[in-house]
Amino acid sequence: MAGHAIREQQVGVITHYWTHLGVAGVHLTGPLEVGERIHVVGHTSDFEQDVASIQIEHDKVVRAEAGADIGLEVVEHAREHDKVFKLVETGDVVVD
Repeated sequence: MAGHAIREQQVGVITHYWTHLGVAGVHLTGPLEVGERIHVVGHTSDFEQDVASIQIEHDKVVRAEAGADIGLEVVEHAREHDKVFKLVETGDVVVD
């Protein structure tokens, strides 16, 4: 079975987590858009998810650029200083 190789590109760091909302505050170091797949990693965090919603100043946006501080719905508890990676297909074909 063949597929495309995936690499991780860091696009941000968690700055805050609102437990009651299931939302993480993220400072972006790279662009991110709704529909992309991310991997959140920290001392006790390690999960992947698709980006379902991004907010800037409580306004929903489809894409945010490096330097933006965003609100991101997350599927698990995230912690300050966790790193956010975007999963990117490299175009290289991998054969299992």
